[in-house]
Amino acid sequence: MTVARSIVLFLAAALFEIGGAWLVWQGVREHRGWLWAGAGVIALGVYGFVATLQPDANFGRILAAYGGVFVASSLAWGMVADGFRPDRWDIVGALVCLVGVAVIMYAPRT
Repeated sequence: MTVARSIVLFLAAALFEIGGAWLVWQGVREHRGWLWAGAGVIALGVYGFVATLQPDANFGRILAAYGGVFVASSLAWGMVADGFRPDRWDIVGALVCLVGVAVIMYAPRT
């Protein structure tokens, strides 16, 4: 159950961080207004809170592992929100990152 909870929290964190950054981007770069940017700032704050809910108490480990989740999730977000089509090297890179997440977070420790 702990691994499943951790994965759900990583996905929620990715949603809030990438979604928040995307909203800021849309508000500023795409001229959608400060409401979009403000919603993005709020979402980024929620991301910071969600990250603290991970079962592991080591900030460095959580943030390092989340980096791999961020890479893969960013590509997925780009596909859904912006029509981005990753090439095979994008996909290979994302898979390598996710393997790194698994090693960092879920390898047996004594």
